[in-house]
Amino acid sequence: MDIDANARQRLAERLAGEITLSEDTGATLRKWRTDFEISQTELADRLDVSSSVISDYESGRRTNPGSDIIRRFVEGMLAIDERRGGSRIRQHARVLSSGFDREVVHELKEYPATIDLDRYYETIGAKELVRGREDTIAGHTIIDSIAAITRLSSEEFYRLYGQSANRALVFSGVTRGESPLVAMRVVNPTPNVVVLQGIDRADVWEHATDLARVDGFSLAVLETDLETTLRRHRELP
Repeated sequence: MDIDANARQRLAERLAGEITLSEDTGATLRKWRTDFEISQTELADRLDVSSSVISDYESGRRTNPGSDIIRRFVEGMLAIDERRGGSRIRQHARVLSSGFDREVVHELKEYPATIDLDRYYETIGAKELVRGREDTIAGHTIIDSIAAITRLSSEEFYRLYGQSANRALVFSGVTRGESPLVAMRVVNPTPNVVVLQGIDRADVWEHATDLARVDGFSLAVLETDLETTLRRHRELP
């Protein structure tokens, strides 16, 4: 599948803007490089510089990279991903096209075909608490629960959650899962499965399983950190 040129350009502008405006440019450079799963050596080869140059910028030993350096960094990273098939570009472009900031939506992905819930759980390492009405999903959305609560209007909440039928809706940064589960009460249709990331079953809100059963969706917990959660989700088709 070809990459949409306009979507690629919007993503390039988004990344360059975030890096330029960051209070810690090096850390932001490193965040995006690792997000795209590109090594310093691979990026250095693409840009025709030494690996130490990339390391110096990311560590802050070289400060204030100009707009040209940032543009080359972004273009090099996108070019490497395109050479690999463009999966990361497409995933980030989906988030942008959905109208939500990446700080709210970590990842949004559609699968080429539905997969069984049990396979999904096995891949990401989740533990199911309730089995809902559906046994398959066709994609996933990973949401920062705190950012969603503090930054989205009620209309945006509904639009984001309402786009999540026939998929897994993963909430990161939860402590008990109360807010996400209450939010599910006003969404129609509900996702096939809700996953609470970063907690174990003992910490889950005591009414969570009852609400999942009433609304008919599966509920699972995932104890891994966000970085591991994202990496495992990227192993899905």
